[in-house]
Amino acid sequence: MGIRERQDRERQAVRHAILDAARDLFVNEGYRNVSIRKIAERIEYSPAAIYSYFPSKDDIFFALAEEGFRRLDAKIRGIAGQDDPLEEVRACWWAYYEFSREQREFFELMFVDRSVPQITEHWTGLAFVHQMLEFAASRIQRCIDNSIFAAETDAGVAMHLMWGALTGPAVIGSGCRLAPGEDPDALARDVLELVIAGLKAGSATTFKPCSPIFMEEKPGG
Repeated sequence: MGIRERQDRERQAVRHAILDAARDLFVNEGYRNVSIRKIAERIEYSPAAIYSYFPSKDDIFFALAEEGFRRLDAKIRGIAGQDDPLEEVRACWWAYYEFSREQREFFELMFVDRSVPQITEHWTGLAFVHQMLEFAASRIQRCIDNSIFAAETDAGVAMHLMWGALTGPAVIGSGCRLAPGEDPDALARDVLELVIAGLKAGSATTFKPCSPIFMEEKPGG
């Protein structure tokens, strides 16, 4: 291994150490309560060394958010591709719920902690998130095109309904808010099936996405 390769590997190792420490601290102590100095102390580095990797604490969060979204995307796309459009939608959204259980720290930072920086158009990872949303909406559009969901269903609205519905059981489960013996997985399954039943039957909706979802595939694809 050459000197440059070794230096690159060492730099990546330090970067991962910073992100791992920050993720743990953000989740356990709250984003607003964690300083660069506290992260540096966790990995026994100086604050100046942290700044040589990330200009600010917000940049650390955005790096974690992008990693989290990429993990979520990989999990969903790894089980996508079923011939049955409805089974694909069901499997993809169940994968989202499983992500909340398997990657709890990422999930809480991405979807629960209200103190983290707001994701805006200035974030370089936003284009990737838009691609994820387009993919999710396109799977729902398959169900509409195949007359599984009501013809008047808006795929973008339906995607938000799925997201909102399943985030509830995910947050309740991760926060251990159910009584002893109550199963968060069973609650999540029932919520998912109720939303699917509603989309099949058709129902008036009032939610309007801030921007339309542009499908990455043509209808029926």
